[in-house]
Formats: sequence, structure tokens, C-alpha cells
Amino acid sequence: MRALRVVAGVMALSVAGCGLVPAPSEEPRPQKASDVVTKSLDDVERYWQGQYPKISGGKKFQPVTGGFHPYTENSTPLECGGQSAGYQPNAFYCPDGDYIAWDAQNLIPQLQEDYGPLLLGVVMAHEYGHAIQARLGTTDQQTVVLEQQADCFAGAWLADVQAGRSTAFKKPTAEQLDDTVAGILMLRDQPGTPAVAEGAHGNAFDRIRAFQEGVQQGPAKCAGYEADNLQVTEVPFSTQQEADSGGDLPYADAVNLLAQDAQAYWTRTFPDITDEQWQPIRVVDSGQAPDCDKPDAAVEDQAYYCPEQNFIAFDTEGLGPQLYDRIGDYAVGMVFGDLFARAVQDRRGESTTSKAGQLTVDCLAGSWTNDQLTGDNKDQRIRLSPGDLDEAVAALLAYGKAGNGGPSAFDRIFAYRKGVLEGTGVCV
Repeated sequence: MRALRVVAGVMALSVAGCGLVPAPSEEPRPQKASDVVTKSLDDVERYWQGQYPKISGGKKFQPVTGGFHPYTENSTPLECGGQSAGYQPNAFYCPDGDYIAWDAQNLIPQLQEDYGPLLLGVVMAHEYGHAIQARLGTTDQQTVVLEQQADCFAGAWLADVQAGRSTAFKKPTAEQLDDTVAGILMLRDQPGTPAVAEGAHGNAFDRIRAFQEGVQQGPAKCAGYEADNLQVTEVPFSTQQEADSGGDLPYADAVNLLAQDAQAYWTRTFPDITDEQWQPIRVVDSGQAPDCDKPDAAVEDQAYYCPEQNFIAFDTEGLGPQLYDRIGDYAVGMVFGDLFARAVQDRRGESTTSKAGQLTVDCLAGSWTNDQLTGDNKDQRIRLSPGDLDEAVAALLAYGKAGNGGPSAFDRIFAYRKGVLEGTGVCV
């Protein structure tokens, strides 16, 4: 986060991050990566056989003609456009040769090991999405548009998998979806990459948005992507000093400013949704917190809201530094957003423990982020920096995975994103 001076000497905060992804859930990986890739590509072609005519004005689908080509350091990929790519741990579609190639030595086996076979299917569906663009004749667009459109096409294929029609995968569990989203987070641009930069794919927040739009709205939504209708949140660093720090404030400053800003935001916003005034909440260290009979936890025993005694407890010695060091300062912001949103829900007389209640909490947390993103309030205390939204996504993946009947991180990210992009009104 970056700090800015505002009225009465209050500081404004923003974040950028390193983004260490949490370890995915443990499950057996019985299939060879090469077999998963082969089955995935066959299944993606099955999908487009039926869907392509619906987005192409009835034109028949033509499968990739140049084949599928795994490569290694000792067997580099085919030339593309008259140039040899050399060995890179990558996967790509070559329009000149109409083929798909991937690193079978390091990238694909490592992705399967870390995040599971479903991510391999999504990667291949993404690359096939570029082949679909070539067939639709829509390749004359900014790279970030093309990449997010391919993410969206991959999401549309995943919806078909979820519907039980895939020949390669069973219906994925919530945990498998969360692992796949964690893998997408790893494939984002570096914080501070402008959306208009050559080769820009988009930050994780935008790429996951595109992916989820494909899941929820299908390939027709993806086919309509253009530069003037695509929501892109990534911006470059505003100063060299901000870039050098990665956008992170010192830990103690970040904690204090985040707590102050959340308090100020809900003081200003709560009356608009309840016709009641906001009563300030104490924020205390969890190690020094009073007893609480019914803590409403964001992170078990480490970050919780206590309704009966009106305080928020946050572990400043354990959880806070871990979030800050592993992910970035806005991971701390994600937890504070959740905690204050729990207080909002409680004061509205609404649940935070049901699946719908948790998703409302996430949306309300996102509405606070929206305030920092738009920066149109004179008493604003903090402002987002490049990477902040990715840090929020990483925190949700780390501490918001499906469990105990609650929503998956996949669904929670969707709810959070709605609040970020549209504000409080879509949450209540």
C-alpha cells in the first residue's frame, strides 16, 4: 500500500505484493501429466465441436491442424512464424502453424504436482482459446484482451466439466476448484505491469474474473470481449519508490491504517444501508483480548469479531506478520475487511455463518476495497497499489478454502469481486 496525506493529517494506504500461493489441498495424482494433457485436449475439442457454431454464426468448427507438441530442453518446440522459440517453461498456441505446444519437462509436471490435473485441463483450454480466436478472426486486439478472452473460454469449458459432460474429468470438488484458482494466481503478470504493455496477460484479479465469467456466462460472453468493455484493474506503480518497495507499507503502519480506514468507511457508509449510525469497534490484539463466548471468526482463534463485547481481535504477532511476509500488506487488509463486514452483518441482524451470509461478508469487504480503488472520498485514508487485489485473492485462497459446508474460495472470490467492482449496493 502507499500512504498519502489527506485532511487532518490522516494517511492513505495502498499495497503491492509478492503473492506466495498457499499449499493446495492434498489428494492423489495417479495420472501421468502427459496423459492428462492428451485427454484434456481431446475433451476441449469435443466441447468446441458443439459450442463453436453458436458463437461463429453457424460456421463449422475446424480442429487445430498443426497438432499438439510437447517439448523439453533436448527437444525444443517447432518454429513459429519463422522463428525458433527455444526452450522455455511455457505453453503456447502458434497461429502460423496452427499448433499447441507445451513444456513437458518442467512446467506441466510441476503444475500437476502443485495444483492437480484439473489445472492442466484449464491451461490447455486456455491455449485452445487462442485457436478459437484465430478461427473467429478476433486476434487484432491488445494482448491483455486476448489473454483474458482465452481465460474466459477456459472457464466456459470448465462449466461443461462441472455439468458432467467431460470425457476427461469427473465433476470437480470445491477443493479442486480452489486449487485450480490458486494455479491461475501463479500465472498472473508481475504487479505493476500496465494492461497496455506488450505481452500483458492481466493481474490475477482480472484473470480470475475472466475465468469465472466464462464459467458462469458461457462462451458468448467471452467472444464479446473488447478493449472498451473489458474491466481491467491493473495500473503501473506511480513512483519509483513505490516500485522499489513493492507497494508495501511497513507492517505496523499497514495494520493501523487499515483498521482506521475500515472504521472510517463504515462510519460513513453504514447509515446508507441501515438508517442507523455506526458505533465504533475496538480493535485489540488477540493475545490480549477479553474473553468472548461466541467469537465470529475470519481465521480461527487468530482474527474474530466479538458481537457481545463489540471488539475485533487480530493476531498482530502471528497471523499478521505471516500474511504480510508471505503475501503482502493487503492480505492483512483482506482479513480486516472480513472482520468489519462481519460486524456490519451482525448489526443488520443478518447471518455470517451460513453460505449466503459468508458471501455477503465477502461482498461487503469488497465494497470497502472499492472505496480504496476509486479514491473519490475526501476523507479517504488509503489507496490501492499494483498487486493489492492479487494479495486479497491470495489471502482468500489461503484462509477461505471450502470446508465445514461453507462456500469455496472460488465462490468467495466472485462475491468479493462484485463488491470491489460495483460497491456496497450489490451486497445488501
